[in-house]
Amino acid sequence: MFDRSRFNLSRLAIEYSSVTICFWLAIAIAGIFAFSSLKYSLFPAVNFPVVVIRAEAEATSVLEMEARVTKPLENSVADIDGLAQLFSATYSGQTVVSLLLDTNIDIKNATAEVETRLAELSLSDTEIEVIPFNLNETSAISYVVTDDNNSLEELNNLATNKIVPTIARLPGVQRVDVLGIDDRQDINSDIPTANSNTLIHFNGAKAIAFQVIKQSDANTLEVVRSVEQQVAQLKEDFPDIQLVLAETPAGYIREATKATIEALLGAVALAILVIFPFLNNFKATLITAIAIPISLLGTFIVMAAAGFNLETLTLLALALAIGIIVDDAIVEVENIMRHLEEGKSPREAALSATREIGLTASISTLTIVAVFLPIGLMGGTLGQFFRPFGLTISAAVLTSLLAARTLSPILAVYWLRVKQAKPRENQRLGFAGNSYHNLLQWALNHRKTVIGISIGSFIAGIALIPLIPQGFVPQLDRGEFKIVYTTPLPKIAKRNNSAAPSQTKESPSNFSWLKNIARSPEKILLRKTIAVAQQIEEILLTHPDIESAYTIAGIRGEPNKGQIYIKLKRDRTLTTAQVQNQIRQKLPKISQVIISVEDIPFVETGEDPSFKVSLEGEDLDQLRKSAIAFKAEIEQLRGFEDVRLDGVDEPLNKIIHLDRQRVAYINANLTPERGIGDATEQAKAIANKTLSPGIRFDLEGDSARSKKILGEFAITLALAVICMLIVLYLPFQRWLEPLTIGLSLPLSIVGAMLALLITQSDFGMISLIGLIFLLGLLDKNAILLLDYANQLRSSGMSRTQAILQTGVLRLRPIVMTTFSTILGMLPIAMGWGAGSELRQPMAVGIIGGLITSSLLSLIVVPVIYTILEDWMIGDRETPSHSE
Repeated sequence: MFDRSRFNLSRLAIEYSSVTICFWLAIAIAGIFAFSSLKYSLFPAVNFPVVVIRAEAEATSVLEMEARVTKPLENSVADIDGLAQLFSATYSGQTVVSLLLDTNIDIKNATAEVETRLAELSLSDTEIEVIPFNLNETSAISYVVTDDNNSLEELNNLATNKIVPTIARLPGVQRVDVLGIDDRQDINSDIPTANSNTLIHFNGAKAIAFQVIKQSDANTLEVVRSVEQQVAQLKEDFPDIQLVLAETPAGYIREATKATIEALLGAVALAILVIFPFLNNFKATLITAIAIPISLLGTFIVMAAAGFNLETLTLLALALAIGIIVDDAIVEVENIMRHLEEGKSPREAALSATREIGLTASISTLTIVAVFLPIGLMGGTLGQFFRPFGLTISAAVLTSLLAARTLSPILAVYWLRVKQAKPRENQRLGFAGNSYHNLLQWALNHRKTVIGISIGSFIAGIALIPLIPQGFVPQLDRGEFKIVYTTPLPKIAKRNNSAAPSQTKESPSNFSWLKNIARSPEKILLRKTIAVAQQIEEILLTHPDIESAYTIAGIRGEPNKGQIYIKLKRDRTLTTAQVQNQIRQKLPKISQVIISVEDIPFVETGEDPSFKVSLEGEDLDQLRKSAIAFKAEIEQLRGFEDVRLDGVDEPLNKIIHLDRQRVAYINANLTPERGIGDATEQAKAIANKTLSPGIRFDLEGDSARSKKILGEFAITLALAVICMLIVLYLPFQRWLEPLTIGLSLPLSIVGAMLALLITQSDFGMISLIGLIFLLGLLDKNAILLLDYANQLRSSGMSRTQAILQTGVLRLRPIVMTTFSTILGMLPIAMGWGAGSELRQPMAVGIIGGLITSSLLSLIVVPVIYTILEDWMIGDRETPSHSE
């Protein structure tokens, strides 16, 4: 065991109280400035580097193009450093090879390596172009330009020459695309602008639009704010021209972050309110309350230094930290109050209480850091996504520990007094204390029964998991969605105009293969595509909850593809999902036109829908038959909408490769009642039944992401538990207590799973965070019990008596921290505000898990402790009625 007096940081803080208070004042002031510098966003910025190779060659068929161009290109770059996935689409006369790189890869170096490889490749009569881009270079905001007195051509010239140049020079803007004219125009300008061969409708009327693409590392809200200010000035400069906001994610980001911050403030308020009834002392409550903003301000300093934003995951980390901050402060203040009630002076009480509990509190808090720090250190895309969360909560926990060990004892010395000391034997009992004392006595005398109940609870929790909706991330009621549709290509066409994605740094007008395309077929395709949009718009604009419909015909340079962005009214009567379902039922059935009603994606990683699987096989005929049979089965299932097939169309106009293997994709959108986990299991069953020999089935899109996240989280969770047990070994210098705590960790499962089941919340990425948090809280409670029981036993008390006295003394702080955390999670669990679907599963899981784990840990931890000690060291003390 460690010498507690050597590790009593509180004693040093009390001796130099003036220095300590000045330190925390400096932290508070710096934290305020740090908070003001933090930016808002929906999710962490994740780097998605992509290099696209485009090749053109004369070919009589897709198969010839595949053999002569696609396969040599793929083979030349297949072993490039950092390659995560190699994807290609082959058409008659054109190949597009996409290299999706690891998130830590430098795009410039990767592009140079690709160009070097291609220079060594000898492909006769083939024109090759390499285009680097980042999927984070997304559309920040789009405006429609209209005027009854000017033609589209005149509006296009005005937008190109007068409006766009001023916006293209704004900070954070990668480029500006002008949309709405089906004749490309080259722009002789040194600014990043482009005219795209598209047609635009806004609320059913023809229009011109401009789309602002942000730089990959730029903050969406900052870019939008500067564009909005510039547009306001342009409206004054051109009073006859109407600039109408068409599309932006900024509104939802603002609403979601505002709602999360309000839930965070609600958590703080409720956590403070619950403390007073337990402590029954205003100053003690105030000391505990002060620890919350102080700890958060200290965390803001770390966030600002690390370049993090105030976004969904970091705000969730702060919400979780509230429970830990209150826990640290409550344990410290409550213990000081107990020593005051024994008749000690404030200084003596603070020194005795902190010496008694300081090491325990420090180790228990450090184990939480050991749980969450591995999340902040995960690699890959998932690591980039969760690093701000893991590091933010770790910083908050460490700041909270420092505040509880230094500031809280000083304030207690200055502020806390008791009117009358209480005899030790009269403290903390009463009905609750006596009831728990008797229950714990019974449990120690019936250990096999208690262990049986615990094992049964754990098994029940595991058994509930298949009944809970399993998803990657919950579907959000964003008040916006999109319709993507594809019209048939002419059978005589030898070129499929699959141009560069909208995120590319090059203007589509610069692609040599596009310059050679005859304009008239492309014009015809664009006009057919916009004509299809008109039929869809007629349905959309009659819906009472739809505010606007913004259509682009010719998305990503493909004239046969269109997209309609639908914005719903703020005072709508239906959810986004309900509107989507109604629109699906009313959409016209247009021959050979594929229509998909889709959610707005969290991160622009391509066109992946919520459900996507791949079928791999070299035999095209078998691949086509299997894909058609698989699609037919999926279409019969409830909850699968807009089912479509890609890669094996008839006649063969396109061949898709994934990592150099021929594939066909089956895509679908899932309705809210159909979780991705359930959908995946059904897809696997269909694959086993329908696929031909030699055809392989695999998950893509959200299905693959969900599987990967669960796998990586399982590894991280195992690592977190190992780190936690190692940290626990340090103060106890033996494995008895760490193993006791480790075996008690599953106690939270049954409550968490039951709560998710009752509320029908998703068991996925967000709820997993809640489960990891539960491990930390349960660990803190167990350490509080075991460490003090060991202290009492060291003073000569018997094991049973030490456990009983510890349980009664620690009952109040454990119940207080449990209640404060539950009430702190309540505003999030209620599901109020934009983006609540993301936050709710975490809070629901935590509340359910806390209820069962706190109740069970107060009984089960002492029982496991005695059983393990008897097994590892020998029968120290046999209960009077041991089973």
